[in-house]
Amino acid sequence: MSGHSKWHNIQKTKGAADAKRSQIFTKIAREMIVAVKTGGSGDPANNSRLATVIAKAKAANMPNDNIKRTIDKALGSGNTDSYENVVYEGYGPCGVAVIVEALTDNRNRTAPFVRHIFDKYGGNLGATGCVSWSFDQKGVIVIEREDLDEDTVMMDALDAGADDMSADEDCFEITTSPDAFGDVLAKLEEKGYVFASAEVEMVPQNYVKLENEEDVKNMEKLIDFLEENDDVQNVYHNWEQE
Repeated sequence: MSGHSKWHNIQKTKGAADAKRSQIFTKIAREMIVAVKTGGSGDPANNSRLATVIAKAKAANMPNDNIKRTIDKALGSGNTDSYENVVYEGYGPCGVAVIVEALTDNRNRTAPFVRHIFDKYGGNLGATGCVSWSFDQKGVIVIEREDLDEDTVMMDALDAGADDMSADEDCFEITTSPDAFGDVLAKLEEKGYVFASAEVEMVPQNYVKLENEEDVKNMEKLIDFLEENDDVQNVYHNWEQE
């Protein structure tokens, strides 16, 4: 998503009601459990996927006690949580490209729901690979501008190994390769930066504008209903939001 729409989504998350925030924490916890199990370690220094999820958790203001408790739960011999990664691709109104990443313990529950939401709000679910070719996987780190100096932030980001940085009136958006994300994040954290958002994302190569008000409403509902589902972890799209 573009910097402006990315910041819009961060603000929406920060201002979420307690119930919404609880759901965000639950989704991150699920992602953390999978990271521990697939990475074979509860130590982020030895598990890059876990380190990435912890960064995401901290940016979402998830308490450290919650993070530790989730990792301990994942390491416990009695933990039977079993989730698999599933990615759905399709189109929203006017051909907006949409990627839905889910962690589910029941595909037969998740797939029909995702298909229903696409169909209901002017889109359609497509085949695997139908839109992902038009996205690039990148590490995206967002820092609130506040009173930070743009040149200093850019120099620190590039010195840390980032690929690029863009700035607007609210925030700085730093991009990295997926492999460099963890190192860049750690180096910026050492310099005292606090992150509004930090995760590896699917970033669109181009954007689509929606001119019709009905299409805009349908696109907003499509995104919102997908994001509200417990199985859905991330929704990426190339809608250029104002």
